Amino acid sequence: MAFSIAETDNLLLAREKIIQWRPNLVIADFTSFASSLHNVQQLSSIYSACGKSIRLMLLNSMRHVKIEEYCLSQGSHSIYSKSTPLPELYAAIQTQLSTRPPFHTGQQYTSPLLTLREERILKLWTDEANNDFIARMMGISTKTVYTYKRNIRMKLGINNRFSLFIEQHQ
Repeated sequence: MAFSIAETDNLLLAREKIIQWRPNLVIADFTSFASSLHNVQQLSSIYSACGKSIRLMLLNSMRHVKIEEYCLSQGSHSIYSKSTPLPELYAAIQTQLSTRPPFHTGQQYTSPLLTLREERILKLWTDEANNDFIARMMGISTKTVYTYKRNIRMKLGINNRFSLFIEQHQ
C-alpha cells in the first residue's frame, strides 16, 4: 500500500493536495484551526474536496465541541483523540480503508515534480510577474521568491532564468 504524509496549516492548500492526490483516506487534526476559524464552516472546503469517495478520519489533539459537531454533521463518523492507543488507531485506519473499495485501483502513484507553491510561482513567473509582485501575491519575502525560482530551475533542469522564455527548437 502506498501512502503519503503531508502537513499543512492552510486549509486551502490541504484542499488542493486532496484534489491533486485523490487519496483513499485523509487523516486530519482540525484542532489547530480552532483559534483561526472565523466560522466552523470554513472546514467545508476539506469536505467538498473529499466528496463521497475519499474517507476523512479526524485525529484531534484536543477536544473542540463545535468542530466535532460540524464534522459529525458532514458525515464524519471517525473522530479519535491523539491519545488513542496505537493498536486501536491501526484497527480504525484498517476499517476505514476496507469500508469501500480503494478509489485508486491499479494506478501508479507518482509525486509531482514541483510543489503546489512552486507551480503557482512558476505560473506567475511565466506570466512575467516581477519578484515583488510574486512575493505580495504569495505572502512571502522577495528573497524567498528567489529561492523558489532557483529550486524550480534546478528541478526542471534549466541552466539560467531566461531559458523558460526562449522557445525550444528541435
